[in-house]
Amino acid sequence: MDRVGRYAFIVGVVVSLLAGFITANWIFPVLTVLGLIIGLLNVTAKEIQSFLLAAVSLVVIAALGSDQIGGIPEVGESMGRIYHALLAFVSPAALVVALKALIGVAKTA
Repeated sequence: MDRVGRYAFIVGVVVSLLAGFITANWIFPVLTVLGLIIGLLNVTAKEIQSFLLAAVSLVVIAALGSDQIGGIPEVGESMGRIYHALLAFVSPAALVVALKALIGVAKTA
């Protein structure tokens, strides 16, 4: 299962980068499913805190920066799509990991 999570992460990052140059309807659902797989399989209890910090940082940057970066001539449109794709990939993973962390806190309380 560890390999599935690792490959899902690599594929998700590559598809997110490709989303800047390819406009297809299947990209965002695939990224969402890959993000869920990452959250379920790839983040251990030891990594939760650092993963959530990185994920929240990336989500904030992608959400707030995608519109601003879209205005840059020549590269802005592609970069904006990459930001949106990363948001679609990381958000579900962060949601699953945050829920796992809350369940862990509730169990110890």
